[in-house]
Amino acid sequence: MSSAKRAARPPRSRSRTYRVGWWIGRAIIFFVAGSVLWVLAYRFVPPPVTVTMLGDLVAGRGITKDWMSLSKMDPAMPRAAIAAEDGNFCTHHGFDFTAIEQAMRGNAGGRRLRGGSTISQQTAKNAFLWQGRSWVRKGLETWFTVLIEAMWPKRRIIEVYLNIAETGIGTYGANAGAMRYFHHDASRLTTTEAARIAAILPLPKKRGAVAPQGFTRRYGNAIARRVAIVRGSGLDACLR
Repeated sequence: MSSAKRAARPPRSRSRTYRVGWWIGRAIIFFVAGSVLWVLAYRFVPPPVTVTMLGDLVAGRGITKDWMSLSKMDPAMPRAAIAAEDGNFCTHHGFDFTAIEQAMRGNAGGRRLRGGSTISQQTAKNAFLWQGRSWVRKGLETWFTVLIEAMWPKRRIIEVYLNIAETGIGTYGANAGAMRYFHHDASRLTTTEAARIAAILPLPKKRGAVAPQGFTRRYGNAIARRVAIVRGSGLDACLR
């Protein structure tokens, strides 16, 4: 082979770098396109299963869920969720930076650990990701939160949240929770019952909505009082 031909051939390291970059670029394109289509589909179709549900199935616990549209659910339930989880749900765009800052200050001060996640962030995590704490999951949660806020109306976000959030061991959604704890569906929830379901959302495997004791009882009562504030102050305006 002549020296001219050897000089024309690109260095092997450059060729390898090009191939790696090509595959990374394609992976990013497929991920972005796939996630956008996934989120778009869930705007119209109820999520059939989540990673958390699959975990219950693998553990042999089974799953109980019964989708109910927001229009059929008693308004006390979404109001209780807003009162308990995200008072600025209707006004933020997926992230409540004031709540995040307050959570960081409280945790740093040694008070009860709490998060600053909004209902939108929790919906993104529950519908598309897995439980647990890691920077990878948090980054993906941020991405999916941006997508659902851009592609779903607020009513859809809280509707999905209230239908896939864990409300007991192997129980998912406010409607299945209402049947489990109160023996009627979520269209007939009272304010107290809705508040009790909202109170167990952070720790559904450890808290019960029937005859709650201690912190869970006090928290449920506090949420019930806040429901009237949510309604009277228009904090649920995006759901009307």
